[in-house]
Amino acid sequence: MKFNWGTGIVIAIVAFMGFILYFVITMSTNKTYSYDLVTEKYYQKELGFQDEINAEKNAIVLKEKVTIQRTKEGLKIAFPKEFSPEEITGKVFLYRPSNKQLDFEIPISISNTYLLVPEKRLLDGRWNINIAFKYNNKEYLVKKEIQY
Repeated sequence: MKFNWGTGIVIAIVAFMGFILYFVITMSTNKTYSYDLVTEKYYQKELGFQDEINAEKNAIVLKEKVTIQRTKEGLKIAFPKEFSPEEITGKVFLYRPSNKQLDFEIPISISNTYLLVPEKRLLDGRWNINIAFKYNNKEYLVKKEIQY
């Protein structure tokens, strides 16, 4: 068989197609390249986005802000002292971008002005924390990224 320009071009195209096909199959079947969505009900959550914006604005205008502090017992979330702790309702959602199995939610039920997330529930690394609470029929939302 004679090797000419046409044969070389065909071999190069077939080799390139094989190379691309290999990477497509590897990326779609290998578990290390698997990424989860931020939330399962993405479009339903999108419908309530304006409520989130309003709640974030309410949290920004607070005289005393919600603070997040790392202590030896865990993550301490302090609410404004002017709020009565028994009347604060809501939830704290901790989201781990790198691993969906580590995400968890804690309901806010406090008798003091702070909530403590236990040390054993948190691994070192990046966490996104959403604190959604209600006080006197007014919604508040605090979103932060923390390194633990």
